[in-house]
Amino acid sequence: MDSSCEQVFLNKPETLPQPPAWMLPPEEVERLRQAPGLAIVELAGRDSVAAALKAVEERGLKTLVPTYVYTGSEHGQWGEVPQAWRRLSGRLPAGVELTPLLVMGSPRFWRALNGRHLQELSRRFGFSPVCPGCHLYLHAARIPLARRLGNAPVVAGERLSHDGREKLNQVASAQDAYQELYRRFGQELMLPLAGIIRGREVENILGLPWPEGAGQLGCVFSGNYLETDGSLAVPPRSLRAYFDSFALPLAVQVVEAYLRGEPPEYLTLARRLLSA
Repeated sequence: MDSSCEQVFLNKPETLPQPPAWMLPPEEVERLRQAPGLAIVELAGRDSVAAALKAVEERGLKTLVPTYVYTGSEHGQWGEVPQAWRRLSGRLPAGVELTPLLVMGSPRFWRALNGRHLQELSRRFGFSPVCPGCHLYLHAARIPLARRLGNAPVVAGERLSHDGREKLNQVASAQDAYQELYRRFGQELMLPLAGIIRGREVENILGLPWPEGAGQLGCVFSGNYLETDGSLAVPPRSLRAYFDSFALPLAVQVVEAYLRGEPPEYLTLARRLLSA
């Protein structure tokens, strides 16, 4: 399974709204819909693994479906992702099932939201919105799967502060937008690490040393919204305007098309929003 998932990641086909049947057969879908304490979990790096463990502790989850959603900008060794699966598997309490990894994504959706109109978006809102747009894409990508699995909650590792540092894609107004997207479709997005500030607390949940940013794929756009001195100077009202007038409406329209079983016209939808 690892080698097959790796090929999907490397080739990045259009696999939304659902993973391919060889990865998630219909009979497995039916089994999972009946499974106790079911949740879909983000599997990317340290914080996502810790979020899954904390959600199990807080909510008594019994069946976890790990998902990796590819973007248009990763780099690094694919082996970091199955390694995260193994770390999570080794730290789950007895009686909690971790299913095989699902790998999925849509380069066309990612491009419409984060790539094609970047110049116009940066000019209009006054900052580079790739990172918050990318995280919105990651969360949107899991909604059809959550529906298919009987409205299973989704667990992700967003944090408001990282040892005093803010990330534009995880500040309060960004997390509010992700929650708004899920509420729009009657789904639940669990962010159990949102209030955890210190990385040491994350490592305590994991039960092992795991430095931030290590043991996971990187992104070529990481920190692109920061000033040269490393500070975050994007006004919250600008980020909110970006979500309200472009990113959220586009994500909603794409997910609605997915749920209707229709292929979205990603760039057409994006252009209409920008010309409205």
